[in-house]
Formats: sequence, structure tokens, C-alpha cells
Amino acid sequence: MKTRTEQILTIMNVLCWIVYIGLMVEAGTIMVSYAITAINPQIASKLYMGATLLPLMQFSFEYYTLTIAFMSALLIIKAYIAFLVIKVLSKIKMTSPFTMEISRLLEKVSYLIIVLWGVVMLSNAYTAWLQNKTEGPQGNLVSGEFIFLAGVVFVMAQIFKKGVEIQSENELTV
Repeated sequence: MKTRTEQILTIMNVLCWIVYIGLMVEAGTIMVSYAITAINPQIASKLYMGATLLPLMQFSFEYYTLTIAFMSALLIIKAYIAFLVIKVLSKIKMTSPFTMEISRLLEKVSYLIIVLWGVVMLSNAYTAWLQNKTEGPQGNLVSGEFIFLAGVVFVMAQIFKKGVEIQSENELTV
């Protein structure tokens, strides 16, 4: 019989897979829509997010391309973070949860969250600049929480490193 912690980790693993697949589908949809609009701009309003990005595409295809690139990059980075979390959840064993591999994966997640924060900051700056030039996409992404989240994940990675040290010391004393 599984413990409550194992059940929670299993549920989180399933939820992370759902998030990962959803993000990849959304990124793929945006990129396919972009490719179709590059070939046939007349049907842009009928595609995914076409109604909101059509004025930008009509104003400048280069600005439209950069907007799509930012949207895709954000989704792909988020999907990769979800994939790394899936790897962490699948590698955790309740008998010996502290391993260097999990610690490294958690550090990688924290670094990717910082990269995500940087891309969000660039996207926000670009969106603000674009709003002054044209009727570009509205709104900014909240970026301050990414630094906090990266810090929390990094601290967890350090805790896992210390757990590995303690676990190996305990194995040597037995």
C-alpha cells in the first residue's frame, strides 16, 4: 500500500505530464499558425490567436514574428521546466530520496526559471515598446515571482545536496 506522500507524488507526476503536454500543444499550435500565416496571410484571423494578433501582422510582419518568437520561447521553456519536474518526480524513491541526480535536476530547474524570468523581462520590454508604436499585444507578464520561485527551488536543491551528504554518512556508520 502506498503512503500518502507516494500518492501525492504520483498525482503531481500526472499533473505535470498534463501541463507538459498542454504547453507543448500550445507552442506547436502557435508555431503552426505562424507558418500558415507566413504562407497565406489572408486566413490569419481564423487561426489560433489570429484575431488578437492580426492588427500587428498587418502593421509589420517582423514585429509579428518577434511576438510569436517570444510567445513560443516562453511556452517551450515552461514545458522544459515541467519535463524536468517530471524527471525529478519519477526518480524520487521513498527509501532513499536524496540523490545527487535529483539535486542537479532541481538546480537545473532553478536556473531555467531564471532564464524564463529573463525572457519574460525582454518580452515585457518589447511589448511596452510595441504598444507605443502600434496596437500590439496588450498586457505584461508578472515577472517578480520568477526570481522568488527560482530561489525556493535552488534552496531545495541545496537541501537535497545536504541530504545526500547526511545519507551517505549514515550508510558509512551502519
